[in-house]
Amino acid sequence: MTDSYLLPVRTAALIFPGLALLLLVPMAVVVYRRHGVMTRWRTLSLFGGVYYALTAFCLTIVPLPSRAVDVCAKYPSFAHPQWTPGSFVGDIWKEAHHRVTFHDLVLGNPAVWQTVFNLFLLLPLGVFVRVHARRGPTAATLAGFAGSLFFEVTQYTGLYGLYACPYRLFAVDDLLANTAGAALGWALAGPLARALPDLSTLDARALDPLKVPFGRRLVALLLDVTGVVLLSGSAAVLVYLALGPDPVPWVPLLVWVLWFVVVPRWTGATPGKHALLLKLVTGSGGRPGLGALSLRATALGLPFALVWFVAGAALPGVALRAASAGTDAVEGIGYRDVVYAMASDPAGAPAGFLVPCLCLAVVVWWVRVVRRHPEGLGPHEVLSGIRNRALPHATARRSERPQPAHAVPGDGS
Repeated sequence: MTDSYLLPVRTAALIFPGLALLLLVPMAVVVYRRHGVMTRWRTLSLFGGVYYALTAFCLTIVPLPSRAVDVCAKYPSFAHPQWTPGSFVGDIWKEAHHRVTFHDLVLGNPAVWQTVFNLFLLLPLGVFVRVHARRGPTAATLAGFAGSLFFEVTQYTGLYGLYACPYRLFAVDDLLANTAGAALGWALAGPLARALPDLSTLDARALDPLKVPFGRRLVALLLDVTGVVLLSGSAAVLVYLALGPDPVPWVPLLVWVLWFVVVPRWTGATPGKHALLLKLVTGSGGRPGLGALSLRATALGLPFALVWFVAGAALPGVALRAASAGTDAVEGIGYRDVVYAMASDPAGAPAGFLVPCLCLAVVVWWVRVVRRHPEGLGPHEVLSGIRNRALPHATARRSERPQPAHAVPGDGS
């Protein structure tokens, strides 16, 4: 029985790092837009909630039956949901074999422990709603009901069609126990909610209105670079189909100028900075001109341009060496040939190794310069004179609204 619970926990632990990496940028965008700063306590709270949600989900679906198992024949009774509330009482009596002893009715009764497990499954959700979200018991109960309904539907649909029939039972008792567990978690979290400082208070202490956090600017840059890469690829395909291969190498440069010069001059910020509620301004607070924006885009794009030219200049030479090493025609060279040529003859392909390492060193140096600058400015900002200004985030805009005279701050209790 212990293994049936440890396996889902181990599964969640294996999946979580990849899921956290996937959610990092979207979560950062939401937090920065809402709170203006991403403190370590809020980050820990959010990712703790993600890990708990993943673990709870794995506990409801893992272990998965083998695809060779006919779940329709093995679990025929699970095809019909259990809609009668209180059926767990009959299950407890059945598992006790009609013997009225404490061991048979409680300690050694799997139906009792199954009910207790369902009660505790969403108890942390109620704690999270009260401590992190600062919401009341109604919100915790509704969150518990929604989470439990999601789990039950997932089970009833056979993991949304992955299996032809359900391999776990949709039971209304589970739905009620999960919902009650979330409400119980909210009630038990009262002392914890009063003891811990409000995350909004910690945000206010860390928020510097005169300095945009480095992480906020970095996330904006990641969004901008991702947008440039995606737009460059799409535009390169269209240019190739319309005009042929000759103008294709110039597409990334044109997209970079459009993204980092034309759009900021027109709208006041790049798309990534718009997403993070940032605005590009001069030292006096005005909108930057084309010259300053061009200088900023040039300084910012040098590391990426270096990578682009290395990829365009070094890899064809490596491919030719791979061809001369045994491939009959350059057209027949695959990526395995290129990788093998670079790995087997690093001295003959220094650009394949040294220049990318140099690019990485430049990026690391760039980040260190920004972190060490008294005002947190990068070389592109120092050279161009362009600064970032944070626009009011959602929490700040809400706090600026006039509050009713009867409003009382608190956690909803």
